[in-house]
Amino acid sequence: MMTRRNFATAIVAGAAATLISTRGMAAGSSTTGAAASAPLKVRNVVLAHGLFADGSCWTEVIARLQAKELNCTAVQNPLTTLPEAVGAVQRVLDRQDGPTVLVGHSFSGMLVTEAGVHPKVSALVYVAARAPDAGEDYTALAKTYPTPPASAGIVFDGDEGRLTEEAFLRDFAGDLPKAKAEVLYAVQQPFQKALLTGKTTQAAWRSKPSWYAVSTEDRTINPDLERFMAKRMGAKTIEVKASHLSLISHPDTIAHLILEAAGY
Repeated sequence: MMTRRNFATAIVAGAAATLISTRGMAAGSSTTGAAASAPLKVRNVVLAHGLFADGSCWTEVIARLQAKELNCTAVQNPLTTLPEAVGAVQRVLDRQDGPTVLVGHSFSGMLVTEAGVHPKVSALVYVAARAPDAGEDYTALAKTYPTPPASAGIVFDGDEGRLTEEAFLRDFAGDLPKAKAEVLYAVQQPFQKALLTGKTTQAAWRSKPSWYAVSTEDRTINPDLERFMAKRMGAKTIEVKASHLSLISHPDTIAHLILEAAGY
């Protein structure tokens, strides 16, 4: 016969088992990962750019976010060393007045991964971006996939690297009107060789909800590598039929993804 004490014990044990089972199911999800729970509604968005660009590459996306009354700041990535680039993001995050979505394109996924542990960051968004693990050699990881065509178009003047015009138009901005791509080429910011040697020491995506936009026509980062990184982090993932510059060729789609991460 079950006593009152035994009955109470059984109820508690059953509730604990159910909680453990539910958590296990959530942890095992490979499609939504940390993004499975409803995101916190926030009003601040910080956006970081990668190589061959500057903060103005986010203009089209920012206009759409501002129309929803979000406070947006584009970081001017110095493209010098990883610590200096991370520092530029951290200083902008320090100035935010509350929870913030941190967004990175291309190389700046490194910055999102490292600086995203900042206490004000509520969610991470990667746009055709690098997403290494803590201490991981991204270059070695990338070499496990076919080399994207843009890599052959990088030229150096001493320690300064940039893309040739042909590679920029064809492999970086391939789905943009030629006239627009030529303007972007004219303002591309050179990067320092030292920037490429840095490794992240933290992986914010292991503790923060993450979203990822894969560019299926990407010729700068291998799309299958993007898919691998997105799946590994458990990010909510979308695929955009776009070049590496989906943030410019498909600003509505990228803005929508950021708004989702912001809880809208």
